[in-house]
Amino acid sequence: MKKKIESNCAHCAGTPGERLCVNPDGKSSKGCPTVLKKDLAAKARREYRKKDVHEFARKASIQEGECYADRDKRPYRLHPVKPRILEICEFAKKMKYKKLGLAFCGGLAKEAEMISQFFILKGFEVVSVMCKAGSMPKEELGLKDSQKIHRGQYEAICNPILQALVVNEAKTQFNVLVGLCVGHDSLFLRYAEAPSTVLAVKDRVTGHNPLAALYTLGSYYAWLEE
Repeated sequence: MKKKIESNCAHCAGTPGERLCVNPDGKSSKGCPTVLKKDLAAKARREYRKKDVHEFARKASIQEGECYADRDKRPYRLHPVKPRILEICEFAKKMKYKKLGLAFCGGLAKEAEMISQFFILKGFEVVSVMCKAGSMPKEELGLKDSQKIHRGQYEAICNPILQALVVNEAKTQFNVLVGLCVGHDSLFLRYAEAPSTVLAVKDRVTGHNPLAALYTLGSYYAWLEE
C-alpha cells in the first residue's frame, strides 16, 4: 500500500519568497499542502465565507498589516512597530470586544497584574483567573508525593478547566493566555467558549523565550540534541 504523503511545510526546499503558497509562480516541495490538499483548501475557503468567521479573519488580516510601518514606500523593507500586547488590544477593539478573559500562571502573577492594568487602561473590562483557582489537590489526579514539585506538603493542581469555566460564565469575548503550562494551555483552549490568543508562553529556563534554546543548539543548548 502506497504511503500517504503528509504536509511537511517545515522542510520546504524553497526560500520564503519562492514558495508556491506565497508566490503564484513559486515552487513546491514534497509534502506541499498547497498542491496536495486542494480539497481541504476548498473546505477552508468555504469556512471563511461564514459571516462571523469571515469578519474575524478579515480583521485579523488587517491587524497583521497594521503591525508594519512604511508599507507605502518602495522598495519596501519589513519594519515591525507594534508589540503583541498592543496588537491584542487593537484587534479586540476592531472586533468591538469589551470584556477580556485573562488566564494566567501563578508564576507570572506580577506580570498578570501589569497586563490587566494595561488592558483596563485601554478601556477593557478584565476577568482574570489564576491557574491554582479551586485549590484541587494533586492527589485527586492520582499523583504520588514523589511527583509533586513540593514534596511532603499540600500542592494544588493547575486547573485550566476551571479557568475556562470561570471566563465562560463571565461571558468574556476574547481570552488571553499568559504562561500556562504545556498541556494545561491545551485544556483551557479545549474548554474555553470564546476565541483565545496567547500573549506569553511559559519557559521556566529562558525567561519565557522558548526559541532561545533553539537559537543556541549549536552551543549552550547542544545537550538538548543528545
